[in-house]
Amino acid sequence: DGSIMGTIFVDKVDPQSGTSLEIGSSGDTISVPSGATINLSNATQTGVGGVNTPAFAMRGSGSLQTVTDNTFTKAQLNNADIDTDSACDTTTNYRFTVPSGKAGKYFICASLNAYTATNDQQLFDGLIYKNGSSIASNLWQYSTAANAGRHNAYSQSIVVDLAAGDYIELYGRISGGSTEKFRRDDRSMLLSGYRIIG
Repeated sequence: DGSIMGTIFVDKVDPQSGTSLEIGSSGDTISVPSGATINLSNATQTGVGGVNTPAFAMRGSGSLQTVTDNTFTKAQLNNADIDTDSACDTTTNYRFTVPSGKAGKYFICASLNAYTATNDQQLFDGLIYKNGSSIASNLWQYSTAANAGRHNAYSQSIVVDLAAGDYIELYGRISGGSTEKFRRDDRSMLLSGYRIIG
């Protein structure tokens, strides 16, 4: 059949004409043996691997955000340090929305700090919302005002399936304290994430 079995020893293989080089045919398996290294560090890679985008990192800044007692309140994330796909709303809805064509599994993490003027904060609940409903939360609650604190911190991370148009927000709830606020300084109010599987 004209086939030749054996090993070819060369230092470089170039296409005979044009700029495309094909290795093997449809249905073939191309194997790289154990111990061999394929170095693509200086090459343009297409069709392999993937990038973790969209990626975003939103945060609050400026003065403390006042909240109403025992009320689920959206964190006003008014800055975006990372926004690869222009998917962050930092002025009106304070949310990340999955762009068209970017559905997949996303890693999401959040943090929020509760502040009260005196040591009588009895409840603090931090929550990650998807499309207006909680999908992750952590609740701190003290049995009596005598055991309550003035500052509490929430942090959490999850992996979630998101479709195009789905949106992620950060919420919190404080109860039992006076002058209840979310801190927005020193990156104490954060919501970030990236796509891990398309």
